[in-house]
Amino acid sequence: MKAAFAAALLALSLSLALTGSAVRAGELTLEGNFVQGGLIFGQAAPGARVTLEGRRVRVTEAGRFIFGFGRDAPPEAALEVAWPDGRVETRRLAVAKRDYKIQRIDGLPPKMVTPPETVLARIRAENARIAEARAVDRAEPLFESGFVWPVEGPITGVFGSQRVLNGKPRRPHYGIDIAAPEGTPVRAPADGVVAIADDDMYYTGGTVLIDHGHGLTSVYSHMKEVWVTEGTRLSQGDPLGSVGASGRVTGAHLDWRINWFDQRLDPGLLVPPMPAPGTE
Repeated sequence: MKAAFAAALLALSLSLALTGSAVRAGELTLEGNFVQGGLIFGQAAPGARVTLEGRRVRVTEAGRFIFGFGRDAPPEAALEVAWPDGRVETRRLAVAKRDYKIQRIDGLPPKMVTPPETVLARIRAENARIAEARAVDRAEPLFESGFVWPVEGPITGVFGSQRVLNGKPRRPHYGIDIAAPEGTPVRAPADGVVAIADDDMYYTGGTVLIDHGHGLTSVYSHMKEVWVTEGTRLSQGDPLGSVGASGRVTGAHLDWRINWFDQRLDPGLLVPPMPAPGTE
């Protein structure tokens, strides 16, 4: 079932990647979710140069590329394509606004809401490490494997929701929380290379960050065990750890996040609906 979906995703979102040789100079095709948190797959003629809002976008030799819109992306974005024949084309892309849920969690220990001064240096160092990994622009388009769910279970937290902890508004939630029994294997949803594998980060506990190429990365947090090491190459479906309750959480679950560089994307837009319990 998962392999079949990966093939279907490629056929839909990356269809031109399979017929790139047929793309003529001047053709530009964009597919994906033109909404806040959406990822876009593009195809241009080989040799084209692409920029989004002045930011250079990596393009493969065959003319394929990706880019994403963050949680709070403005309603319009300018995409510029410099074609091999010297022409320059600019497209104004409409980005749909989304309504986000407000989630209130009360009764948390104070240290889970406001970290003590003694750990601030650690938190800053860990955040810098993650930011550095997300800034890498790997040339391999490993994301072309397509995406599947890393673990299956009830969704208890959604992308973009604003959390209010003990009555205090916090940063929006930038991932999807999936509840599953502690020890449940977590699998790579797409091909990639492990950029971070850490057993104990302050907020996220057992944490793995995978680089899928072209600035697309994913993070898996609160794991009980981390089974991979940095530099490990993963294929879709490979185990990378197990569900846990490490870090600052109240119960066992997986927090799954996806970024295009510093832009926060919605993982739920890359996968089919969560399978019902007992289905394959």
